[in-house]
Amino acid sequence: MAASVKDVLADLDRDSYVSLLTKIVGEARHVQNNPPDLIPKEDRVARHVLDALLPLSTTTGGGPLIVSHVVYAEGRGNVIVEYPGSAPGKILSFVGCHMDVVTANPTDWDFDPFSLSVDGDKLRGRGTTDCLGHVALVTELMRRLGQTRPELKNTVVAVFIANEENSSVLGIGIDALVKDGLLDKLKAGPLFWIDTADKQPCIGTGGMIAWRLRATGKLFHSGLAHKAINPLELAMEALKEIQSRFYRDFPPHPKEEVYGFATPSTMKPTQWSYPGGGVNQIPAECTISGDVRLTPFYSTTDVVKKLQEYVDDINANIEKLDSRGLVSKYVLPDENLRGRLTITFDEAVMSGVACNLDSRGFHVLCKATEEVVGYVKPYSITGSLPLIRELQDEGFDVQTSGYAQGLAWSCHLCFRETREERSRMVLYLNRLRKWVFISLWVLSECI
Repeated sequence: MAASVKDVLADLDRDSYVSLLTKIVGEARHVQNNPPDLIPKEDRVARHVLDALLPLSTTTGGGPLIVSHVVYAEGRGNVIVEYPGSAPGKILSFVGCHMDVVTANPTDWDFDPFSLSVDGDKLRGRGTTDCLGHVALVTELMRRLGQTRPELKNTVVAVFIANEENSSVLGIGIDALVKDGLLDKLKAGPLFWIDTADKQPCIGTGGMIAWRLRATGKLFHSGLAHKAINPLELAMEALKEIQSRFYRDFPPHPKEEVYGFATPSTMKPTQWSYPGGGVNQIPAECTISGDVRLTPFYSTTDVVKKLQEYVDDINANIEKLDSRGLVSKYVLPDENLRGRLTITFDEAVMSGVACNLDSRGFHVLCKATEEVVGYVKPYSITGSLPLIRELQDEGFDVQTSGYAQGLAWSCHLCFRETREERSRMVLYLNRLRKWVFISLWVLSECI
């Protein structure tokens, strides 16, 4: 069966794929997701997916594909495509191909990010790697199933989703599909989340907690430092203490070695801000911002609780915090003033995921990767992905793959409009061919 499935579905049709991707990337301008300024209209991409698959669907009578367009917000639909198998309850799915993209400023690019440019095997444009290239690729895979109609025991399902690049607005994409039970039957088999990694299986991702630590002191002239409470010094010393406690309470976990995490859990600053003023002025306040990247063996809820406890304890015992120099202090008893810390957290806290290494889906993915790439070396990284932990908690056997993005998925928020990321926004057809072969192996071995 394995050989026949691969023989029937064959290799990637370059012309068909590039033609479809050209149409889809041509919509990238309209699917940038950065509310409230940019609200994507994912149906502009969904229309091309539907145009490719509806002629082979039961809707038109032209084929076996069962195609559903599910919309929770105007212009922001999801597409579910099913190729029925012969065995009840046997299923595998490709989920997570999202039809929105992060923003792009054309003046910062060396080429038009909102149209596909082709240079040999190099394809360039916003979304080629995250994730419009995968949308086109999985569409081509489902179209080939509809055209060739191989006899499969497993039902194969593809789910193209809206609203992956932003979590401030809910009830539009996969969260709504799960809530309405439209994906329940996918729990019966492996769910391959198609939005991650390089050419090796990514088996673990990190949770993410964005935090802001505000230090409040007393403004005064720097020549009279004994009359001030320096919030910059307070913030630096407090952060050092908070980090020390964090690494004590959340040390490297034994399972991190099993999953091959590149780093353990980390808590670190990434930004610094203060209201401004002259160099001879000690400011009244400042804010350090950063994030926690947490391996999935720890709870983000526990970390948030602990960080708040650290800050409360430091505030209660601020006299004991290390200071700097003879007149550096955080309390002015004569004025009944105390420096203080406040920590706040973004609402969009994400939990990491550790894929089930006993899953047949995982073993099939490894076997397929080894067959096609020549070796298999699963890895984990504390870059964060939304949505997939929630799927796992709902009972889905989530395995992650992608084979086109490199590391862009984990750092596009930091390098959104830089030359470094633009160089990553390149997707090669030979990688796509490898991905197609791996997909065929998955189909073959899971059937």
